[in-house]
Amino acid sequence: MDNNRQNTTINWYPGHMAKTRRLVSEKYSLIDIVYELVDARIPYSSKIKDIYDLIRNKPKLLIMTKKDLCDIKITEKWIKYYENLDTKVLLVDLNNDNDYKKIIEETHKIMEKTQAKREDKGMKQKEIHALVIGIPNVGKSTLINKIANRHVADVGNNPGVTKQVKWLKTTYNISLLDTPGILWPKLNEEKVALNLASMTSIKQEILPIDEVAVYILKMLYEYYPNILKERYNINEIDDVALVYEKIGKNMGAIKNGEVDYDRVSKKILNDVKMEYIKGITFDR
Repeated sequence: MDNNRQNTTINWYPGHMAKTRRLVSEKYSLIDIVYELVDARIPYSSKIKDIYDLIRNKPKLLIMTKKDLCDIKITEKWIKYYENLDTKVLLVDLNNDNDYKKIIEETHKIMEKTQAKREDKGMKQKEIHALVIGIPNVGKSTLINKIANRHVADVGNNPGVTKQVKWLKTTYNISLLDTPGILWPKLNEEKVALNLASMTSIKQEILPIDEVAVYILKMLYEYYPNILKERYNINEIDDVALVYEKIGKNMGAIKNGEVDYDRVSKKILNDVKMEYIKGITFDR
């Protein structure tokens, strides 16, 4: 696992994220279980670094979303890594109508002892309060809509869609606490920041877009050369300018003999964002 610390220009921590931390602390006593969502393509980079400062000793499910987009073999290594840290992990594809049911089943399994104690005292089963938390754009709203079986949370393939904290009831005796996406204040690990940027967990307006696009190309070249060849007809990336020129020509981003570098960079990022590029896991 690469933990080299370097400075990066990416910093994304608006006020609603700080507000989320405060509200989670305020509602801590009401929470029975925590659903922490991470992107299966970046299972290390998309994890909230100080999550245990927030949730302390609450039972937790680590839910890896976007199973359909990740490199399963690499992601499974991360699942084993987290399971060795005594964390229950579920890998799900939220586009699959039934995958979310694994979460419901596991939730009730975790809460069995608590519910049994209540029954022994002649009390009815308690409604389970689940905190849904994660960085931007990992599928929190999609998960909530699936479990609630209706559109109760806004979904968007952009970070920062959810802006407030609210409880949402479901038919599974589970009430969900939706939260805006959280990122830690400073993204000091350059590779982590670039991974987050590559998977659009950071708003594109504040990215060094060329740097991120080149990073994506380099990762594809190193780990997924077949995808690089199929998507861009590129076999090597020794000369980035020539690579941009070739992609620019293929997409018609050449004007007066000059490559529109910004347009090419946006296309590369968009190819990941729009899920044209699949089967990738950037965390190693």
